[in-house]
Amino acid sequence: MTDEARFLIDSLVEQLTLMAVEEYKLSVPQALQLVYNSQLYEKITDLETGLYYQSAKYNYELLRHEMKYGKIA
Repeated sequence: MTDEARFLIDSLVEQLTLMAVEEYKLSVPQALQLVYNSQLYEKITDLETGLYYQSAKYNYELLRHEMKYGKIA
């Protein structure tokens, strides 16, 4: 994994975490656990999917979908 990809992924995780804290009133550790244990995180770290290049808002919608339905569409 390149430094650029790692930076983008780390930045995305940070933004997703903050969005989850705000929307669901989670603590930071709870939100981090949510993000890191999600199917979305697996897909973000799979560089073949290209999700790490997408916006935080786009990825957050996928995370919300996963939380609601238990999987990513």
